[in-house]
Amino acid sequence: MRILVDECVDPRVKRLFADHEIATVHEDQFDVLLTVDRSLEFQQDVAKFKIGVVVVHVPKNQIPHYAAIQKELLLAVEQLHQGEVRHVERPTYEPRNCTTE
Repeated sequence: MRILVDECVDPRVKRLFADHEIATVHEDQFDVLLTVDRSLEFQQDVAKFKIGVVVVHVPKNQIPHYAAIQKELLLAVEQLHQGEVRHVERPTYEPRNCTTE
């Protein structure tokens, strides 16, 4: 699959998608746009695009944050359809209070 990385995403994220063709926005004809722009889907009619969009929620635009959700990113990219938007973020873990009675 061909993946297009938005200009606002750390370009080193390309290393996480070894089995896919991936490039930055300066190239064309891609299946997926990877972006951190959370407002894109509200500013554009993504459904009319011939591309799918994965919006990544990371605390900082640095490769360790993308690497932490690599599995989720790959899954989103592989299941995405054109005109669709998927959001990927690191699940938060909240320890539960365990009490024994």
